[in-house]
Formats: sequence, structure tokens, C-alpha cells
Amino acid sequence: MELRQIQYFIEVAKREHMTEAAQKLNVAQSAISRQIVNLESELGVDLFFREGRNVRLTPIGKIFLEHMEQALKVIENGLREVEEYLDPENGVIRIGFPSSLAAHTLPTAISAFRERYPLVKFHLRQSSYHSLIDGVIKGDIDMALIGPVPKHEAKVQGSTLFTDSIVALLPVDHRLAGQRTLKLNQLREESFVLFPPKFILNEIIVNACRQLGFEPKVSFEGEDIDAIKGLVSAGLGVTLIPEITLVDSLPRGTVKIPVMEPSVTRSVGVIIPRDRDLLPTEKLFYEFLKEFFSMLEGYQN
Repeated sequence: MELRQIQYFIEVAKREHMTEAAQKLNVAQSAISRQIVNLESELGVDLFFREGRNVRLTPIGKIFLEHMEQALKVIENGLREVEEYLDPENGVIRIGFPSSLAAHTLPTAISAFRERYPLVKFHLRQSSYHSLIDGVIKGDIDMALIGPVPKHEAKVQGSTLFTDSIVALLPVDHRLAGQRTLKLNQLREESFVLFPPKFILNEIIVNACRQLGFEPKVSFEGEDIDAIKGLVSAGLGVTLIPEITLVDSLPRGTVKIPVMEPSVTRSVGVIIPRDRDLLPTEKLFYEFLKEFFSMLEGYQN
């Protein structure tokens, strides 16, 4: 079995089409077909059902794909580790992040890190909370900035970097806009703009409201933090939002008000895989994040 065969097999399995796989790999379709046939002959099993120009994994093909993807990641990590051992300040970091940390937190950290290590490259992936955890577990990303830091995930370990307050964002002409602080119960009858139920920020906000005995009345849902801020700016509702997303500026026509009784917060941190040692460049950034945010917290205090 050759590495090339594994790479061809994985690409065909992902696309379920020989021609598309050939185009992606920039090789002749006949070469891919031949290597797949050779691989099946060597293994003594059919990995694909042939359906005209399309192909579909057989049950054993699905099992083989799972193992080959893991094997390829081990090989890729081995090559990266050798390269980064020789020059850890010239490596690559694959990091995931949610939209709530995209505008300020991640860019600030990367900018400060690159002042010290200017040759390190980053591959960035924005995704939802549970997808970030899954990506770290599967090895699709090396680490993820995340909030809140998961406490009961056996396959990842997290370090809290700081605590982020959840604040109210209201239209500037709202009846409560002039208050210095708000009790969460004062928003009981308001129309909310929130993330959909599958998002962790929805869960945090809805749970806080339920503790006070009410269910927020959701008029609009948005999967992007800027869309939610825009809807509030247009006067279509109120929201509860991480304060870190408002650091640089408030949306036009809105006011930010701290929420008291209860105070709603989330931990923000970084997660890494529990069953794999970080590669040299990853470790540089991981340790830098803890140092950087600890220093920031010291200044703020």
C-alpha cells in the first residue's frame, strides 16, 4: 500500500466522483481509477460501489476511510513535528474560533504573537461551539479559542484565559436606554434577537432568563454576531451579548448596559486535544496565549 493510493482513496471517498477527485488532485482520472483498483486488489475487498461515473463507499470502505484519515493525520503531524523541531518559529498553527471572538480577541492575540514570532503562519477556521470541540478532537484543527470553556469533555483540555460579561444591547430610543445598569428581569417582556437554539450563546442567555422564571420572547434569530447587532441597531429588538464583541465600537443607534441581578458571564479560553502532545509551534502559541491574557488581566486589575 502506497501513500499516494491512500490520498487518492480519501479524495474519491470525499467527492464520490472519480472525475472530480482527479480534477482536485490534478492527475488523470485513469491514474486514480487504476490506483483504486490496485488498492482494492491488494486488500481483497471492494471499497466502492460503482454507479456510472459516481462511486459510493461500501460498508468496509467506510471503516477503511476512517482509519486512513487518522493514519494520514498521523503522517502529516509527524512531518510537521520534524519540520517544527528544526525551526519552531517558522511553523503553522491551525486554530478555530467562534464569531464572538473573531473581531477583537483572536486578531489581538495573533498580532501580539507575530510581533515575537513573525514567520509563524496561521490557518483560521470560524465555526460554532460544538463544531470547534469536534474539530479539535478529530485533529482537523490544532486548538480553538472558545467560550465558555467546556468542563466535561473527556477528549479535550481547556485553559481559561479571561471571564467575559454578558451585557444588554438596546436601541438608543428604548425606554430603558438611559439606565446605568439593568436587572435581567426588566427585559421579561421585551422582544429578543438571539442566536438559534443550537448555539451556546443562546443556551447561556435562555438559561439565565429561565432562572428568573421567564422564557425570552425571540422575534429574530441570527447565526452571526454582526447580524444580531445590526437587527438591534435597526430597532427590531434587544439582545444579551458578550461584552468583548463591543470593545472596538458600539453599533450605530445602540447603547450597552451592564446586566445585574443576576450577573451573566462566560469563561473564554483555549482548548487542545487531551490525547496528543502539541507540536513545537502549537506549544509556542498555546503558552503565549496564557501569558498574554494573564498579563492583560494584570493591567486591567
